[in-house]
Amino acid sequence: MLCGQAMGFGGLALASLLSQTASQAAPPTVATQPTHFDMRPKPPTAQPAQATAMISLFMHGGPSHIDLLDPKPELTKFSGTDYQGEITYSFVNRASRKLMGSPWRFRAHGQCGTQVSELLPHTASVVDELCVIRSMHTGFNGHEVSIRYMNAGIPAVTGRPSLGSWLTYALGAENQNLPAYMVLTDPGGHPVDGVLNWSSGWMPALFQGTVLRPQEPRILNLAPPAHLAGLPQQQNLRLLTSLNRLHQEKFPGEADLDARIASYELAARMQVAAVEALDLSSETQATQKLYGLDQDETREYGTRCLIARRLVERGVRFVQLFLGGQPWDTHAGIRTALPAVCRRTDQPAAALVKDLKQRGLLDTTLVHWGGEIGRLPVTENHGDPAAAGRDHNGQGFTMWLAGGGVRGGMTWGETDPLGHSATENRVTPNDYQATLFHLFGFDHSKLAFLHNTRLQTLTDQRECRVVHEILKRS
Repeated sequence: MLCGQAMGFGGLALASLLSQTASQAAPPTVATQPTHFDMRPKPPTAQPAQATAMISLFMHGGPSHIDLLDPKPELTKFSGTDYQGEITYSFVNRASRKLMGSPWRFRAHGQCGTQVSELLPHTASVVDELCVIRSMHTGFNGHEVSIRYMNAGIPAVTGRPSLGSWLTYALGAENQNLPAYMVLTDPGGHPVDGVLNWSSGWMPALFQGTVLRPQEPRILNLAPPAHLAGLPQQQNLRLLTSLNRLHQEKFPGEADLDARIASYELAARMQVAAVEALDLSSETQATQKLYGLDQDETREYGTRCLIARRLVERGVRFVQLFLGGQPWDTHAGIRTALPAVCRRTDQPAAALVKDLKQRGLLDTTLVHWGGEIGRLPVTENHGDPAAAGRDHNGQGFTMWLAGGGVRGGMTWGETDPLGHSATENRVTPNDYQATLFHLFGFDHSKLAFLHNTRLQTLTDQRECRVVHEILKRS
């Protein structure tokens, strides 16, 4: 009947909206599985939370760490000579052993003195807020295998819940008028691995990411048709509620029915909440300029970063931004391709950190920037400098974190002098996930979901640790 009346709910994330059950779910860390699931707020179980929300700026394709955030003077010194160590190529037919020093200069920034490439001037301006991890390691050079490792805990395996699903399963939502897990996709299309990036896997669908369209209308059918707006819609909703209650009397004790009734009521509230959250007209010109909305190159990504801030400001638990395809996958033409994607994303990403801080939100909002792999120190397509690029490298790469209990103004870990492999304080995706859960007040080894007759975790009992050294308090 709801769809037939066309009251504007068709484009909403019904997986989230149909999730509101009447009974409180049992804490997810116990050995028994709750019968029903909901998005009501749930407390941390291991220690007080330092982070209450997260924004992940996922950079698909593998940003070149040795050209951006991990300076390598030795690589520059020996540029053009043959690499003497072992190396694995993804594209052997275009491979070479010729080292390629970064074409871009690095300089120390901030009070911390962290060195950042000239390609990231805006990121350099917030470096005192960042923890730059230079020793990320998946051990795999492929995109999909490493994306699944970073985002779902196990390399290569599909069909597992994503990071956002685990967080919303653990903590629920702070705002019952908006989905707890929201995904902002790119106008250029879905990222590599598509919808698997925000899938709830074998968890209930309510923990799946709700996608906001990259262009207006960002949520289809959110507003009711003009002839149903106002009083007609209210009358229809009252009628629907009455019919639901009559049906409920015939089937007493059906908690799922209670949940659906509550979800439709939420859908009506969301018509107001979502419109308000996505309306940027109330933002000052200074804020819009901060995010680059006044420039063609940064307007689109800046708009999504600003929406992300507005969402966490209104209680959305986890927001993830993706880029279409894999624009950081600079196999060729790195001298033009890498500056282009930096110009598009650098200012908005830095603006997000600045804006959260000035609003007092950075202390409790964890911001993540990074991809699934890095790039090799040797040249791909060696010969013509304009055609040169870098192949995949999962042995060592860089990402940064800010806020949410993470220490700013520091670097952690190292790669070898040429930037190929993580050699000091190596951090795996599971280490990152364990640390993230710790910040949200949960033990990664105990936050479990019963599937296939056993309790499964995000890290699935893989060896990992909380990286306490990068936290403000352990």
